[in-house]
Amino acid sequence: MNEQIPSHTLRTAALHYHEFPRPGKLGVSITKPCEGPEDLALAYSPGVAEPVLAIQENPQDAYRYTSKGNLVAVISNGTAVLGLGDCGALAGKPVMEGKALLFKKFADLDCFDIEVDEREPKTFVETVARIAGTFGGINLEDIAAPACFEIEEALQARCDIPVFHDDQHGTAIVLCAALLNALELQGKTLEDARIVCVGAGAAGIASMRLARSLGAKPEHLWLVDRQGVISTDRPGLSKEKSEFAQAPSERKTLAGALAGADVFIGLSGPGLLREEWLGLMNEKPVIFALSNPVPEIMPEIAKRVRNDAIVGTGRSDYPNQVNNVLCFPFLFRGALDVRARSINEAMKLAAVRALAELAKQPVPAPVLAAYKQNSLSFGPDYIIPKPLDPRLREHVAGAVMRAAVESGVARLPLPR
Repeated sequence: MNEQIPSHTLRTAALHYHEFPRPGKLGVSITKPCEGPEDLALAYSPGVAEPVLAIQENPQDAYRYTSKGNLVAVISNGTAVLGLGDCGALAGKPVMEGKALLFKKFADLDCFDIEVDEREPKTFVETVARIAGTFGGINLEDIAAPACFEIEEALQARCDIPVFHDDQHGTAIVLCAALLNALELQGKTLEDARIVCVGAGAAGIASMRLARSLGAKPEHLWLVDRQGVISTDRPGLSKEKSEFAQAPSERKTLAGALAGADVFIGLSGPGLLREEWLGLMNEKPVIFALSNPVPEIMPEIAKRVRNDAIVGTGRSDYPNQVNNVLCFPFLFRGALDVRARSINEAMKLAAVRALAELAKQPVPAPVLAAYKQNSLSFGPDYIIPKPLDPRLREHVAGAVMRAAVESGVARLPLPR
């Protein structure tokens, strides 16, 4: 079951997939009749002048007469592409096209991928803000920390549409849903659990913030980066890392932090969790080793050393895959369906709880067939729904819509 760096066979298949029968993964389709001169007169001149004038008079009419309300932009500068690092904007385009494909496949949202060749945050923000009116929502993707925090915050302030950095919040939402269920199965609560997260980038910071919003105690959240445990006596901490700085103690390393921990979250790199450290954790631990393609510890090793553990990864070939696709299509679907001005904390928390709840419901036969399973039920090897579960759209998007309306960021009421 080991998944290695892509082999020659996978490379060949992947390149062939992206090149043939036509390059890329996206196209544009026409949604209105365009057969004769009458259609052309409506689609373009002179008929197109009428929606132009209507939108000029009332900008919200753009949602009535254009594709804006069902259109998402996936925007990146390519500084943190998947697990490949700083590949540049153009090299990141296949990933952005892939993200757009998932939006369409799972939530029927149209999507443009936009690669912005700009690393300086203020200039990047200015570029994106000037084109934001085209879209109903903006999904920021593969932008390195700490610039991603500044960019998202600035765009949220300038735009009146949802701006969402999926590497932060999509990861956090799915991770926290899985964590709530895993802790429940282990007889523990988020409020009491001591959590160690290795990886203090976009996903790590956002996940710890969301866990805190769900009830985790700040003194129980231990964040670890390349230099060890983040503590208040370390100079030069970013404001994001400072939020989670612990008081100075003898626990300065990952191993030290793991002593007495209930949860390990890996959002960093392969092989960072040594098997001998697992014995330091409390009974019935939760181990989320989410680095891809090689986790911080392989699940079979973790289960062999700690057979009382619940283990999750970011991979599809093991149980309990923590995958952003469980969240972002449906989060945007719900936000756009009520024309939300933003994606706020209430909507994120609603998505967490909807995902956690769905995992406890009976799994329909088509999902079992898709994953070649005779049965799946809530338990140590099924703490989070499967990405191909068709109920995700209604369940998660519906919860997000309700939260948007109740929290006052929706322009439309709940659909009947």
